[in-house]
Amino acid sequence: MRTYTILPYAGPDAWKTVPTLSIDQPFGAVPEGLRAFGQLQYDGEKLYVHLWAVEKEIRAEESGILATPCEDSCLEFFFCPKNGDDRYFNIEFNPTAHSYVGFGTGLHDLLRLIPDSGEPLFDPTTRRTADGWEIFYQIPWSFVRRFFPDFKPEKGLQIRANCYKCGDSTSQPHYLTWNEHPDREPGFHFPEIFGTMIFG
Repeated sequence: MRTYTILPYAGPDAWKTVPTLSIDQPFGAVPEGLRAFGQLQYDGEKLYVHLWAVEKEIRAEESGILATPCEDSCLEFFFCPKNGDDRYFNIEFNPTAHSYVGFGTGLHDLLRLIPDSGEPLFDPTTRRTADGWEIFYQIPWSFVRRFFPDFKPEKGLQIRANCYKCGDSTSQPHYLTWNEHPDREPGFHFPEIFGTMIFG
């Protein structure tokens, strides 16, 4: 299993020096030149997420509160906040910041979480880049504590997590993951094989 250290938040300019993880383990064929990456930071209030893709053919058609971002060019972050508990958050965004936020232990019981406002959760910001697109968003720990009341983002804490790049209905469907699972059929919803993220 891969590991990644989440550094304390040092402001928006700190992304230039934050360690990068590569979402580079493929399920099947991957379009030439397609690559994806992630970075994370944290403080006492939030988890800060930055994901980006080098992607030539970008699909961004899903919209509305019931959007299915995985049909588009999509970047995803899954995480289990509590050790010994397979419940995880499944967070997906497309290039127009339309989201899917799920919670459960797998596809069989995953519940979609929809905000009352109809707006995407986590204050996302997306941007087209010279060679693809990127997204920044923030997950408040107060949101996590609605499901895990005792959660505390302390130095040394380890959580299980994974990052993904997919595009079910893009011109060239593709599936990439940060942490591979060689003994599993292709799929994202297996919390037992997520990688480890450590709060630095």
